[in-house]
Amino acid sequence: MKRRQSIQSLFSVPEQRRFRKNILVWYDRHRRDLPWRASRDPYRVWLSEIMLQQTRVAAVIGHYHEFLQRFPTVEKLAAAREARVLAAWSGLGYYRRARMLHAAAKLIVRQHGGEFPASEKQLRYLPGIGRYTAAAIASIAFGEPVAVVDGNVERVLQRVTGKRLTGEELWSHANDLLDKDRPGDFNQAMMELGAVVCTPRTPACLTCPIVALCATRGELPALAKSTPQKKREIHYALNCRNGSGRAREVFLIQRSPTALLMAGMWELPELSGINGSAGPLFTLPHSITVTDYTVRVWRDPPQSTIVGKWTPAARLGQVALTGLARKILRKAEML
Repeated sequence: MKRRQSIQSLFSVPEQRRFRKNILVWYDRHRRDLPWRASRDPYRVWLSEIMLQQTRVAAVIGHYHEFLQRFPTVEKLAAAREARVLAAWSGLGYYRRARMLHAAAKLIVRQHGGEFPASEKQLRYLPGIGRYTAAAIASIAFGEPVAVVDGNVERVLQRVTGKRLTGEELWSHANDLLDKDRPGDFNQAMMELGAVVCTPRTPACLTCPIVALCATRGELPALAKSTPQKKREIHYALNCRNGSGRAREVFLIQRSPTALLMAGMWELPELSGINGSAGPLFTLPHSITVTDYTVRVWRDPPQSTIVGKWTPAARLGQVALTGLARKILRKAEML
């Protein structure tokens, strides 16, 4: 059986030390000023890591501040109703993350007295926390010497080694390189490097702190092209009226509690066809995974067969809206 090559055979001990030193010096000088980096509080670290899953940093920052205002502690989050948690999460997408966040908060309060488990192994027993998230929390909040592997770290490791690493190879190489004295900072430095320097396209190799140790200088052969984005056009009805006290209201419908996606969330009615010749109120783009949508929004009075409710505009911020509904209502200046 062929023995797996370890990262020590690619870097000498002095080179490993140089790698760690260079990336940490670079991180200390150039890291982005992100709100969750201001504290080692495990609740804030955990919240940021869950929010950042499959979501851009720029989209998370505002939601992070708002979520903490509503639920400043794990106890507050555990005591909240799910509808309030989903409303605070609205706009981030992948709502299963919010439900698992809520479930984990309840478990932390009920079984751990509000104290977070301090090890990667213990953290993985919490709902919604996998290997990467557990390692990130354990290293950043508690200083446990465990490496993380996300998409950014994977790209850095593959380019620096010149190999298409997968599975346990990635975790093994990441742990071999880890700075045991500053594991949290090192993990964040690796992720930061992949996010702002060792980017998927046109990496900024001339500014990379480990370019001298890199086997590829960003030239790792490309994989086969990914599946092209699909195009689709969808239509929604935006209907407003003046309610009691002349307050503005909008008509919303609720997704089924058993729906596979965004169960129980509120949205605008989707239109299967367009009546009349008048143009849409407005059009906006929206993307979900492999599909790019052109969304056209119309004035179309709700049919008597549609079950929904008129919601005051002033309360929309507390409603668990789908991301697309929130985007439409913002465009209409109702949020």
